[in-house]
Amino acid sequence: MAGVSQMKIVNGVAGYVLEDVPHLTDYIPHLPTYPNQLQDNPAYAGVKQYFVNVDDTVAQKIVVHNSSPRGTHFRRAGPRQKVYFKSDEVRACIVTCGGLCPGLNTVIREIVCGLYHMYGVTKVLGIDGGYRGFYAKNTINLTPKVVDDIHKRGGTILGTSRGGHDTSKIVDSIQDRGINQVYIIGGDGTQKGAAVIYEEIRRRSLNVAVAGIPKTIDNDIPVIDRSFGFDTAVEEAQRAINAAHVEAGSFENGVGIVKLMGRHSGFIAMHATLASRDVDCCLIPESPFYLEGKGGLFEFIKRRLKENGHMVIVVAEGAGQDLLAKYLKSMNQQDASGNNLLQDVGLWISHQINDHFARVQKMAITLKYIDPTYMIRAVPGNASDNVYCSLLAQSAVHGAMAGYTGFTVGPVNGRHSYIPFERINERQNQVVITDRMWARLLSSTNQPSFISPRVVAESKKNQHKPPTQLLHGDRCENNH
Repeated sequence: MAGVSQMKIVNGVAGYVLEDVPHLTDYIPHLPTYPNQLQDNPAYAGVKQYFVNVDDTVAQKIVVHNSSPRGTHFRRAGPRQKVYFKSDEVRACIVTCGGLCPGLNTVIREIVCGLYHMYGVTKVLGIDGGYRGFYAKNTINLTPKVVDDIHKRGGTILGTSRGGHDTSKIVDSIQDRGINQVYIIGGDGTQKGAAVIYEEIRRRSLNVAVAGIPKTIDNDIPVIDRSFGFDTAVEEAQRAINAAHVEAGSFENGVGIVKLMGRHSGFIAMHATLASRDVDCCLIPESPFYLEGKGGLFEFIKRRLKENGHMVIVVAEGAGQDLLAKYLKSMNQQDASGNNLLQDVGLWISHQINDHFARVQKMAITLKYIDPTYMIRAVPGNASDNVYCSLLAQSAVHGAMAGYTGFTVGPVNGRHSYIPFERINERQNQVVITDRMWARLLSSTNQPSFISPRVVAESKKNQHKPPTQLLHGDRCENNH
């Protein structure tokens, strides 16, 4: 693509590869540097090592063989000895885009407090209403007092929206307002927009750092260990599953169906199912299923009802869309962020189950359908996510002050890292249904795998490969 800068690749010995992030000095040489004032910060007085070593990097893969190359690494996040902005000259802005997610306000709070308390920055603006707020709305002055208790609230105090990305207008606004640090919180679509904003800022040779904080409740951001809000979502999903279990268990042939988030990735449904242990069947986008015939969903429901007298089904919102599209002959439509609009698989599958057992099986069932989607998205982050959001925010602040730009921050194998936008935006992370984590779920629910013979055959072809070959993906956490 014309005008797009190339990713910085540094090759070292023994197959070492550093996928580095851009720096302001890449296109504005001879920028002045300043001592990092953290070394004089009382909060850091007891810290043995104030700053991250310039050569510190984080390995993407931690499970290797004795003959493996060192592989891909990312620059370790954290404070640097030299910074590229004077505190009194920083004018930062924060914007939230896309759907809601637990922890958004915590990230906003910790960026503001991190800039104020660690670096003495006092000019922080909040962009109201997503990307279009840069050119269509007023800004909000953010101070530690303003954001003091916002982490206790769900949603985002800045407002959000989908779409509205006009690159030229956004960068014009950044330039006109004298903003030199931009913190962008959002999912994959938002991060793609952030990458375009960075490229335009670079084209104009502006001294502006662009930092992304990845947000998706679906946990489908690649490379990083997990996205913020995911732990809270799994925890909150338990309430809906518990309610479905109580309802189903209180009636003869009771069936409880819970629809959870997961447009293209079934991580929430999978983890909520494993955490609950009350779920009899979990349906996710990555694992196609069928309703009728031997080994189909209807047959399994009938068998489970005969065995237990009730059952609970968890279905991710993106599951079964191929079946639903054929049934409704629906056209592909998209929202303002470019996401495909999904049909309500929960309502559809509830209708199909009711109809099948009434018409074909002549069997009376009592079905309860629960959709907690927006209740889960709107809650504040739990303790685990709040700690995580604080680390993400502070890592982003350290990176921007150190002059890094065009990066997203996130943990890679437990170590926070600066990751190029290109790596975050190249694809979506998905559940691997031939992996051990999915096998654990199948053994927990005792549901059919719904894996076609062709997929099984392809998997067996790879059995001659090293036993850790499944660990060669971006994340190792699901293969423990």
